[in-house]
Amino acid sequence: MRFLCWLLLIGVGVAPVSLAAQDSTLTVGSKMFTENVILGWAAAYTLQDAGFDTRHREQLGGSRFLWDALVRGDIDVYPEYTGTLIEEILADTEVTPATLRDVLAERGVRMTAPLGFNNTYALGMREAHARKLGIETISDLRNHPDLRVGFSNEFMERSDGWPSLRQVYNLPFTAQGLDHDIAYRALTNDAIDVIDLYSTDAEIQRYDLRVLEDDRGHFPKYEAVLVYRADLEAEAPAAPAALARLEDRIPADTMRVLNARSAIQGEPEREVAAAFVQRALNIVSGDVQAPSRMDRVQTRTAEHLALVGVSLLFAIGFSIPLGIIAAKLRWVGPAVLIAVGVTYTVPALALLALMVPPLGVGYVPAVTALVVYSLLPIVWNTYTGLRDIPPPLMESATALGLSPWAKLWCVELPLAAGSILAGIKIAVVINVGTATLGALIGAGGYGQPILTGIRRADMGLILEGTVPAALLTVVLLALAEGVERALGRGPAVSDGA
Repeated sequence: MRFLCWLLLIGVGVAPVSLAAQDSTLTVGSKMFTENVILGWAAAYTLQDAGFDTRHREQLGGSRFLWDALVRGDIDVYPEYTGTLIEEILADTEVTPATLRDVLAERGVRMTAPLGFNNTYALGMREAHARKLGIETISDLRNHPDLRVGFSNEFMERSDGWPSLRQVYNLPFTAQGLDHDIAYRALTNDAIDVIDLYSTDAEIQRYDLRVLEDDRGHFPKYEAVLVYRADLEAEAPAAPAALARLEDRIPADTMRVLNARSAIQGEPEREVAAAFVQRALNIVSGDVQAPSRMDRVQTRTAEHLALVGVSLLFAIGFSIPLGIIAAKLRWVGPAVLIAVGVTYTVPALALLALMVPPLGVGYVPAVTALVVYSLLPIVWNTYTGLRDIPPPLMESATALGLSPWAKLWCVELPLAAGSILAGIKIAVVINVGTATLGALIGAGGYGQPILTGIRRADMGLILEGTVPAALLTVVLLALAEGVERALGRGPAVSDGA
């Protein structure tokens, strides 16, 4: 009994309360690049000015991820681009710019008029390198098959991205997938030669890049819009009107300036958006002042502890019984061990993505994925600890006339406690690190500053997430070590036997 109580205390002691959102709050989502985050904050501020409680879940992932979250009702609005809607989201439907609104309506989605700029895809090279090779158009790339090509991961898979571009231009390259912001740095460090761009990227001017002419007209228009759930018109009729205030208010030159203020000058996107809506729409937004670093760390620590603590608690609750079943029922044991082993081979990003369709975005799918990822070490160590108990001790317990349940509770689990705690320690390390990926689906935690730091090339923000994560790992391992020592000071197993 004491043993299991200690195990539960490990989870309970580090698990804050649920972070469930209030239904009355309007939720804005945004993708994982600077411009979309700025637009997300601008939309959030217009809704806030209209009197709505509003929150912004920034950096939620790619286009398909945000679209699914919108249709499912996890978010209410997010910035999108008409070309993406036509070529990617609705690729399996006959749709044109003229019929786009009607097709969206059939799916319970509305969109605003364009916000004022066309952020189309393009390919880019360093100006000096392109000039040296005489490359001005995408077609010119065919004459240089030795060029190293790296595209953003989403562009690699999109129907309007690399697969169709390679076919239209008959390009001879084998491209590699990279994060969009990392691709810029790889280009400037001469690690790759050609990358995909957004035409309003501030980095084009910053890094002196040449935008290659799309001489075969492959890329469609990508006019920025806000898409939102159709039922907002009935549930919150003032919301669509608030979002419409941004229509035709952001020309391309303005968007490039806003992007530069964040991506190059390092201003937080929320402050860039707040300054814009104040100047353009006379909206004085609340909660604009960025929190201090200490405040941010405290907030992210609470979020990370919630992810790690609750997932660890549930993992313990599932894993120990599974380990007992694997050790006791030999005809079931191999199947249990193989099953948990296979789940652990699923890449963490893929596991998170698999959790989103049934569970949505945010805290719940992140915790569920962490539970699945924590099963293997605890199940295996429980199994190993029970199977390695010396036979003479088990014979003594049988000779005392203990029932199978009493023998398991009073003898076997205490004897296997060291092995089980070792598995829990491994799960702690796995959880703290893997939980940083939860920021990709809006779960917060230390992954949020890490993702922002990668996007802005800000080592300070990256360290703001990685250093506390490392310290948290040390603290939780020390806690587990303290529990193990406490167990060692309890009544000797031989006395209980």
